[in-house]
Amino acid sequence: MSATWVRRLPAPVRARIEGSPTLQRIVPNAGWMVADRLIRMALGLVVGAWVARYLGPAQYGAFNFALAFVALFTPIATLGIERIVVRDLVDHPDAGREILGSAFRMRLVGALVALALSVAAVAWLRPHDRLAVALVAVMAAASVVQSLDVIDLWFQSAMRSRVAVMATATAFVLAALLRIALIVARAPLIAFAWAAFAEAALAAAGLAIVYRRAGGALAAWRWSRTRGRSLIADGWPLMLSSVMILIYLRIDQVMLGQMATAAELGAYSAAVKLVEVWYFVPTALVAAIFPSIVEARRLGEAVFYDRLQKLYGAMALAGYAVALPTCVLSPWIVRIVFGADYARAAPMLAVLVWSILFTNLGVARSSFLTTMNMTRPYLVTVALGAIVNVALNLLLIPRWGGMGAVIASCVAYWLAAHGSCYLYRPLVRTGNMLTRALLMPGF
Repeated sequence: MSATWVRRLPAPVRARIEGSPTLQRIVPNAGWMVADRLIRMALGLVVGAWVARYLGPAQYGAFNFALAFVALFTPIATLGIERIVVRDLVDHPDAGREILGSAFRMRLVGALVALALSVAAVAWLRPHDRLAVALVAVMAAASVVQSLDVIDLWFQSAMRSRVAVMATATAFVLAALLRIALIVARAPLIAFAWAAFAEAALAAAGLAIVYRRAGGALAAWRWSRTRGRSLIADGWPLMLSSVMILIYLRIDQVMLGQMATAAELGAYSAAVKLVEVWYFVPTALVAAIFPSIVEARRLGEAVFYDRLQKLYGAMALAGYAVALPTCVLSPWIVRIVFGADYARAAPMLAVLVWSILFTNLGVARSSFLTTMNMTRPYLVTVALGAIVNVALNLLLIPRWGGMGAVIASCVAYWLAAHGSCYLYRPLVRTGNMLTRALLMPGF
């Protein structure tokens, strides 16, 4: 980090960074990842709202049903090994080609399986809805080309996210321009699914190019059965955890699509969009900080838990900073972004936005569990959240529609991230740390 860059920061922040070599590595890396998410948040919200206005609540609901349906199968494509790969690359940098080659082959096979399963499932669930089948097929095909995202994990492990960010952000901007062109051309709904596929393909190509320029070579990657078994052994609980996470993140939209009208799902999806646009905060910060969390464990328990508490506090502070103003301003936000047709989304947004607190803390807590290799407790906690979410959706959606799904989601997010810590003794300390972060946010 350059001295000039540091001098522009507020004095307290500047002093903390200058006194910490670890922060001097983390902050630039996190800055690039947050910048990437900010671009995606701003441009994605503008273009996404334009797409929603163009499609209308009913078609927007159909689009989001397919998107949520595909998401349920995403863990099969990713195998839950992202953090495991980063951890192994940090611990064994000399084995990078073997780690990347093994991870890529596993993800490619997983993506093909996920594609087949998702198409078969939606065809069985909606045998006469050809549009739904086509949307799911195109969106699921994107996960095949996303197998090259393992390159991004290599840049993350080296804390060189700037390079990967430039490649993926360029793809995102080009895809956004494509979506605008589709709106102007009055394109059909299926064209927007192809835009999602195009974004994935462009991002994969960009990552391959920058990896080669950084001295890497895809041809040098090699498969190792031993490494593959190790990744699966450490990653399968995380894969199942990802399934459970996506169930309590997406099952509400799938169930609304089956139990309510497409317009109701469209309004709910608008509220979800305005909440999920902020998910860049925990994902970017934790991805950037995770290598330092792994290192901190080797420095001693005091350093490790102090760093974790600061991370939890920062995540809680970020959650409050978003939830409070959004809750108050929800009617105006929905009207400005999506228009009067989506007015029903405003009260849903006012409640659902509080789930950000628990999604933030849940992502932060996952860095602790992965570092400690406590993948099975993680699986149990998120499975509990998924079960509760499904049960509450079955109970509340018939009564309150989208608002019932909102309530179910908030309860499930809290239980999975925070409440479940008090049901398992080894996580009680973590639960207390999360409670402290909720009551005294900050870093």
